[in-house]
Order: sequence, then C-alpha cells, then structure tokens
Amino acid sequence: MSPDRSFTFEISLSVLNHLGRNLYRNFVTVLGEAISNSWDADAKNVWIYINRKEENFFIKDDGIGMTADEFQKKFLRIGYSKRKREGNQKEKKFSPDGRPYIGRKGIGKLALLSCADRVSVASKKTQDGKYEGGSIDNSALDQAITNDLEPSKYPLEKLNLKMFAEHVESHERGTIIRFENIRGGIRNREDYLKRVIALYFRFSLHDDSFNIFINDKKITLDHLGVLAEKTDFAWKINGYEDPYVDQNLTELKESVKEISMDEAVEGFIASVEKPSDLKIRGVNEREGGIDERAGVDLFVNGRLRERNILRHIPTSRYVENYLYGQIHFDELDDEEDRFTSSREGIVADDPKYQEFLKKFRTKILSIIADWDKLRVEYGQDGDPENDDEERKSLALLNLVSGKYKLPRKSKNRKEVDNWRNELTKTGSFNLQSYAECFMSENLLRKYIKEKNIALPEKLQEKIENHKKNEKNRKRQGSIHIEIRKNEDDLSYLDLSDMSLLVKETDEFGGEINFQKDAKEYAPIRNAVAHTAFLTEKAKSKLTTVCENITAGIIRLLS
Repeated sequence: MSPDRSFTFEISLSVLNHLGRNLYRNFVTVLGEAISNSWDADAKNVWIYINRKEENFFIKDDGIGMTADEFQKKFLRIGYSKRKREGNQKEKKFSPDGRPYIGRKGIGKLALLSCADRVSVASKKTQDGKYEGGSIDNSALDQAITNDLEPSKYPLEKLNLKMFAEHVESHERGTIIRFENIRGGIRNREDYLKRVIALYFRFSLHDDSFNIFINDKKITLDHLGVLAEKTDFAWKINGYEDPYVDQNLTELKESVKEISMDEAVEGFIASVEKPSDLKIRGVNEREGGIDERAGVDLFVNGRLRERNILRHIPTSRYVENYLYGQIHFDELDDEEDRFTSSREGIVADDPKYQEFLKKFRTKILSIIADWDKLRVEYGQDGDPENDDEERKSLALLNLVSGKYKLPRKSKNRKEVDNWRNELTKTGSFNLQSYAECFMSENLLRKYIKEKNIALPEKLQEKIENHKKNEKNRKRQGSIHIEIRKNEDDLSYLDLSDMSLLVKETDEFGGEINFQKDAKEYAPIRNAVAHTAFLTEKAKSKLTTVCENITAGIIRLLS
C-alpha cells in the first residue's frame, strides 16, 4: 500500500453528481454492477457477504486487481472504458482472457460509489503485492459537491485494512469493496437475491470459469427450481442451448418446441400456469421491499440490457402475463452505442433495435397461438381474446372435465387425468358439431312454424309414433316429470324429415333444398348425438355437409 498517496476523482464533482450518483435505484442493480466489474476483470470467483442486520456488505473477487496508478487512472476516472483501451482484439470487445466486456461507458461504477454512506475499496495485483485504495465518505462528498470543490480538494480517506481483516486472508489478488450503511437498507432476503442473480446474470450459469457466491453459498440453477416447477411449456429460438432449459425444464407438459428466426438471435420463451407464478418472492412484507417479476428479458453479451421487452412490442394479449424467457442478441453490441446512460435499457428509437422488435413480434404472436391451443388441451384457461370455435369447444369441455378430477391422493389420478385429457382433445369436434346441429335444426323448426307450413299425414304418423315410444320409455324409467319444454310436433322431427317441408328459391332463383345433405348428415349426426368418436373421414364429411346446411339456412332466412 502507498500510505502517503492521496486519491481523487478525475472529474468535476458537480458533473459526477449530474451523471447520476443515484441512477441505480435498488440493491440488486448495485450487486449487478459489482458482478459485471468482476467479470470484466477476468475474475473466476465473486464472493458477496451480506449482513442485513448491520446493513452492510462486502464484494470480493479474484480478478486482475489494481495498482495505485490503475486505481487512480481507471477506477476513479469516471468514463474510463476498458473496451476502448484494454481489449485484446481489434474491436476491443473482449477482455485479455477472451470474455466479452460487459462495461462500455465507464460510468457504471457510480452505482457502487453512491449506494452506501461509506464505500471502501482495497485491491492488489499479486499475492505478494500491497493493497491499494481508499474510502469514499458520501456525506463528505455531498458537502464537497455543494461547495463546488475541485476534485483535488476532495481526497479519498486513507485505506484502513483492519475493516477488511476477515476477507484479506488467503486472498491472492483481486478487489474487495466494503459498503457501510446501505441507503434504504437491505430489505431483500438472501434466498431472493440468489434467485434474482441466477435469473439475471447468465454468465454465472453459462461459463464454468465464473462463479458467484452469497455468504459462501454458490449460485446455481437450483435457485431457479421454484420457477421451473411452475413452468408448463417452453419454446427454443434457433436451437438455443441453455442449461436452465436443458436441466431444469424436464417436467414440462409438452417437449420444448423449436422456433426459428433469421437474425443471429437465440434464447427461449416459457410459460407458467398462473401469472402470479412469475413473482420471485423473498421480501419480508413487514420490512417493505419489492418482489421481482420474471419477464421476457433481452441480453447482449450475457448482460441484461432490457427487462421485459414485450412491453415494447405490445400485442394487447393477456397471455403476456404468463410468459418469461431470455433473448440473446449479441449483434446489438457493435460500433454504435445503443445503450442508455443508466445501462438498464436500450435507446428506444435505435433502428437496429426497432427492426429486431418488429421481427420478434411475429414470433411472439405464433407462440401465443401455440400457447392458447396447448393451454386448452391441458384443461386450463387459454387466451380469452381467441374466438376460434374449436378452442371455445375445448374450453367448455375442460370446464366439464374438471368435475371429474380425482382427489390428489388417489392412486388412479394420473391415469384418469390422461383419460380426461384424451377425451377433451378428441371431443372438441363432437361438441362443436352438436352445437351446429342444435342451431341448424332449431332455426329450421322456427322457420317452418313461422311460415305455417302444414305437416303431411305421413309425418304426423311418424310424430305420433315418436310420442308413443317416448311415453313408454318414461314409464319404464319411472319418470313422471315433463321432459320437453313444449309438446311442439316439430320437435320430434329431424333434419331429414323437415327437409321434405322446405322447397324454396332464393332471390336469384336458386333452389334451396336440404334433402341430399340431410341424407348424408343423418348417420354421422346420430353418431355425434350418441357421444361416439368419429373417424377423420367422417369428420371431414360432416364438416362439409354442415357448411352446406348452414349456408342453405342463411339463404332461407334471408
């Protein structure tokens, strides 16, 4: 350590303040900035030690560390960009060890320097080297800014290694930062922070050479287990390989589906059973705090750049409340600086970003359609804005099917659930077809009644036989209540019978005649009425015949 050396900011203190010392609004973003700095410093490990009771924490890494000159000229120089000065390739996008740089503008350190009453930094380059650094008293810095002091008039306090005593042991190289009295306190619990870090810091899960620890417990995919358990369906984009999808999403209701895009975009989209399942809880309600909510987030070079991009491509569909995922589009990191000063977003009107959003929206709409179909097939509410007849039939069948759920502890529950799902999937056509039969035949009855069309003697005899047989069946079943709402003779006739009564011409002189369609319609309609499953050929035939009958009735009523 250089005991006689004083360190100062290399920027006007007023500019430092205007740049946004309070730009980072919560504890998670502060952790994120520290983790990103460690990544850029080629650290293999980052240790976070949190003391919620005393509202302070340490962040330690084993990165390249800093000399006294580097601490002064790089860390305290607001706006110093590693990628512009230190990269190992022509475009300088990568660290000496080949990692894509997370940092770009060199102002992210403001998150670290302003989140606590006092921030102390200790760093060294080698195992035998000395720690360099100092302490920033933010109350004194506030006063210096108020008094418009020159940076040279506000030297950092001398580094006191005693406050790092438990963390310098066995620390060969790297940087340690101590934060005292976090502004706003540390309201988030440890388990919550682990889940959020696992969710947002993908490089900690993708790269085996980089590990993050909280209070000596490593962040792993297991910390996303609660979210994975509540996930029903998932879609991969461009064959994306993600350890979370491949290792955690193994109990989905359907295998992961593939989506392709032209751009160099990768990622996944997943859906949960209920919107509330997207909440990452870990806040003590008595102490206040905000629960995080998983969404469809955009990453660039492993860094979260835009949270919940669906709000930028609104589809006005309720399904968006069920989706989360991670989209990776590294080509946004090029010679253009597309990122906002806060580093928490992308410039909204950037042409390349807008073009990506436009194309991505079409993929989201296809996922929404697929999600809606899958949800209804598995007995869940789908998209309330979808007016497709088959989907509505599935929804009604699911509602009825729910009455037959066995108790959770029943040994037959899984088998019966499979039966119910099978009946729901195959029965939607029957239900839709029956509804069309009901509507067509009853509209025809009302037309015949309205026109006072006389029933021939042959049909009167048929009606009397139907009434007689119904009376006998009621007697056999000991049924003494009235079954039919009225004794209308027409209610005993089917389409075949009624087709004999309707011989009209439309306004263009075309004949309206149902007799041919009625003959083809009768046997399939009877199978549907008796709850039988139809072959694919029978379904096709019934669909064609029903379309003809519907069109004929519309012509007749017009």
